[in-house]
Amino acid sequence: MSNNRGFSLIEVLVTLVLTTIGILGMVAMQGRSIQYTQDSVQRNTAVMLAGDFVEIIRANPEELYEKAPPVEPFYSGFKDSSPFYKDTGGNFSTAPQECIDNPKSALEMRDCWVSETQAALPGAADLFEDAFYICRSSVPGNCNGKGSMLEIQMAWEVKAGTCPDDRAPNDTTCIYRIRVEL
Repeated sequence: MSNNRGFSLIEVLVTLVLTTIGILGMVAMQGRSIQYTQDSVQRNTAVMLAGDFVEIIRANPEELYEKAPPVEPFYSGFKDSSPFYKDTGGNFSTAPQECIDNPKSALEMRDCWVSETQAALPGAADLFEDAFYICRSSVPGNCNGKGSMLEIQMAWEVKAGTCPDDRAPNDTTCIYRIRVEL
């Protein structure tokens, strides 16, 4: 009659392998969690900056509309060009200047927004010319200068393959696009 006491070496090794697999899975999950948190922070920054730009436009309607109060009873007739419009691959109608401490004009506010955006989003300064646009659009993703919708697209750099947005131009760029009724 044998008396079995304790664990055998094989049982201990199997337990170590299973524990190691579990710990490795938790480490991988932690890495993914950090990646998603970083994406969320960058998207939240883009949402906030786009909202700021919309408010700058709303605070300066004379730069967007042909007819505006108090001369006319209501805002109407979009201008064909505005210091707020920016085409893909181009710049604003007037080149952005340095941000001043207390901006008062529409151009000064826009220039501060450009500076803030380029500083807040990773790689935005390099992507500003080709991946950013602000335009009138009657169809999403098409800057046709028609309709009453303003479309804003912003972009930032990410690690290859980490952007969950399939509309992004490549695997190292994430975009945020918003359409606003004016």
